[in-house]
Amino acid sequence: MTILLVEDDEVIRRSVTMALERYGYRVTSAGDGLTGLELFREGRHDLLLLDVMLPGLDGIGLCRRIRETSTDPVLMMSARGDALDVVSGLEAGADDYVVKPVDTAVLVARIRSLLRRATFAPAASRTPAGMADGRGRPDEGGHPGGHAPLVFGDLTVDTEGLEVFVAGRPVALAPTELRLLLEFAANPGVVLDRQLLLRNVWDYGWDGDSRVVDLCVQRLRKKIGAERIQTVRGFGYKLRR
Repeated sequence: MTILLVEDDEVIRRSVTMALERYGYRVTSAGDGLTGLELFREGRHDLLLLDVMLPGLDGIGLCRRIRETSTDPVLMMSARGDALDVVSGLEAGADDYVVKPVDTAVLVARIRSLLRRATFAPAASRTPAGMADGRGRPDEGGHPGGHAPLVFGDLTVDTEGLEVFVAGRPVALAPTELRLLLEFAANPGVVLDRQLLLRNVWDYGWDGDSRVVDLCVQRLRKKIGAERIQTVRGFGYKLRR
């Protein structure tokens, strides 16, 4: 597994690189955002670890540029207690964040969690095999030997091919967005609270920051339709049937 680390503090960059290499990761590093963007474009990386405060092109801008062409998992690093950095990073398309200084074991656990989620990347785009009656029930045709896609109005979720279509057009989702949608699609009409989503989607065995859920839901709404996921105030979210 190869990680692209973009961190301007040389001491932190070297210490994080050494720590990750001890866990068997190959690390490519850069000290500024523009160099990080060049390295991203030049090679394939399994995960990107970005500091927020970077010279030239900051981590937020770098994450946005990455998201223009890639759904690779992105983990942001934020200064302690800087909520604005956290929210901005997640809104830019990051999958998760850690607060500096971060314990190596925590950092590696977050990286492993993101890499597990990345195994759910969508397959190549194709035309959906069939349609249903709009209530989230699988279509009976077009998928011999397997499960038919789930259909919710104009939203089609192929749970085997890991593909998503809106009005017949393929939708590119980041791995975390896809896992979140799969969780909703498996429980249509059921209100799912944030802590349950943190456990099932983010693999958090503790009370994580619910902002990652809220902001990922926002990004998912932009891609599949804002009306598709309903907020139930004080409880959580549900996918409309």
